Amino acid sequence: MKPTITYFFITLFFLGSLSAFAQTDKREELEKRRSELQLEIQRISKLRTNNLKKEQSVLVQVEDLDTQISTTEKLIKVTNQQANLITRNINDNLKKIEKFRTELKDLKEDYAKMITKSYKSRSDQNRIMFLLSSDNFLQAYKRMKYMQQYTDYRKEQGDQIQDRTKMLQILNSDLIVQRKDKDKLISANKATQIQLKKDKGIQEQLVSQIRKQEGKFASELRKKQQEINRIDNEIDRIIREAIARSNKGAKKEDVERGRFNATPESRALASKFEENKGKLPWPVKAGVVSTRFGTQPHPVVKSTTISSNGVRIDTEDGGKARAVFGGTVSEIQAVKGANKVVMVRHGDYLTIYSNLSDVNVRKGDKVSINQELGTIGKATSTGKTTLYFLVYKNSQKLDPATWVYKM
Repeated sequence: MKPTITYFFITLFFLGSLSAFAQTDKREELEKRRSELQLEIQRISKLRTNNLKKEQSVLVQVEDLDTQISTTEKLIKVTNQQANLITRNINDNLKKIEKFRTELKDLKEDYAKMITKSYKSRSDQNRIMFLLSSDNFLQAYKRMKYMQQYTDYRKEQGDQIQDRTKMLQILNSDLIVQRKDKDKLISANKATQIQLKKDKGIQEQLVSQIRKQEGKFASELRKKQQEINRIDNEIDRIIREAIARSNKGAKKEDVERGRFNATPESRALASKFEENKGKLPWPVKAGVVSTRFGTQPHPVVKSTTISSNGVRIDTEDGGKARAVFGGTVSEIQAVKGANKVVMVRHGDYLTIYSNLSDVNVRKGDKVSINQELGTIGKATSTGKTTLYFLVYKNSQKLDPATWVYKM
C-alpha cells in the first residue's frame, strides 16, 4: 500500500475515534442526567404521597404536582435526546457497514485476481527462470525485490480482508445493541408520557378548584409571602448584628458597607469557598426545591408572586441539615415561624440553615463539609419538612442555586 494511502486511512481512523469518544461522552452524560431526574421524580412522588396523607391544602398539592410535572417533562426531553443520539449512531454505523462491504467486495475481487495469477506462475521453475533471464545483477535484484513485495502485498490484502470482516461483525453487533437500547428508551418514554398525562389530569382538576376560589387562594399566598418576608427580615437582622459585632475596632467603611472584618485566615477561606462555586453539595441528603431564590409568579395563581432570599428544600421527615462547606458556626438563634437558625461563616461568606427543630452544634464550633448541623423541622405554612437555605456574601444575598451542584 502506498504511504499516502496509509496516512489517509490512519487520519480517517483517528478522526473517527475522536468522534466516537465524543459520542460516548455525550451518551454517558445524558444517561447520568436521566438517572438523576428519575431519582428526583421518585423523591418528589414520595414526598407528595406523604403530604397527601397529611391532608395538605389544594394549593400545596398543586405546587407539589407542578414540581413533579416539570421534572417529568425534563426527563422526557433528556430521554428523547438519548434516543436521537442513538438514531444518529445507528445511521453512522449503517453508512460504515455499507462502506466496509464495498471495500471488502473490492478487496476480495483483487485478491482473487492475485491468487489466480499466482497459481498460473506458481512453479519454482518459473520464478527461477524469471530471475535468470535478467540482463544483469541489478535487474535480477530488482526482480527479486518485486517478487518479495508482491508476496507481502498479497499477505497485506489477506490481512485487510480479515480486518474488514471483523469490523463488519463488530458494527453489526453494535447495531443490534443500539436498536435494543433505542427500543427500551422509546418504551420507557411512552410509560413516562402516560404518567405525565395522568398527573396533568389531576393538576387540571385541582387548578379548577383553585380558579373557583382564586381570591381565597391569593389571600392565602399573600399571608404565606408575609411570613416569608418576616423570616427574611429577621435573618437579615441577625446577619447585620453579627457583622457589627465582628467589626468592633474595624475600619469605618467596612462597618458602613456591612462587611465582616477581614483577616488573612478569613480571606483564604473565602477564596476556597469561591473556588467551589457551583460544586458545593446539597444541604440535605435528599430533597426537592419547592421555592427558588428571587421573585417568580405562582405556577397557578398568576396574579400573585412569591419572593424569597433563599431556597426552600422539601425533604423526608427527620431529615438532617448538612454543612455545604467547612467553616465556623457564628450564630444560632430561634426565629418565630422558622424554629432555629444556624449560621456558618466561611470568611466573608455565610451559609444559613433555617427551620431546624434540633441543633447538633454550638456557636464557635468548627464544622466540616457534609457535617450534620441539626434536624429539619416542619414549615408552619405547609406542614412539610422544609429546610430554608440561604447564601450571603457579607450582607449581600446570593442565589444558592449558583453555588450548589445542580440545584
